[in-house]
Amino acid sequence: MVVGGRPEPYDDDWGAERAVIRLDADAFGGESLFGLAEFSHIEVVFAFHLVAPEDVSTGARRPRGNPGWPPVGIFAQRGKNRPNRLGVSRCRLVSVEGLDVHVAGLDAIDGTPVLDIKPYMAEFGALGAVRQPEWATELMRDYY
Repeated sequence: MVVGGRPEPYDDDWGAERAVIRLDADAFGGESLFGLAEFSHIEVVFAFHLVAPEDVSTGARRPRGNPGWPPVGIFAQRGKNRPNRLGVSRCRLVSVEGLDVHVAGLDAIDGTPVLDIKPYMAEFGALGAVRQPEWATELMRDYY
């Protein structure tokens, strides 16, 4: 579970956020995190737990409601109102202390259920050149 950081979701300036991913001591021992501190970044899979079922989007919409951006399908954007309500975030690993994973730049809020933590390895990054539309670059300009 995410502890600390933002108390409610809003876009942009996530790079300033600091939080802790706290593992459940009933489910995990400290050995589950052995070696994680060797990595600079992690990928976190989490649940958008505050998205109500009636708010889930399955069609197209303009990202952030911006009329200057084209309507794109839910699978062509990273909005929280996804059918599966799953988020994936890459963030900086600050430290590991017992069952606490201290992170910076995690775009999940206080109380968010964490489903998985994976070390980020450069080889799992993009294979080849990355292509994306201009609206996506604009959207991400102040995200972190």
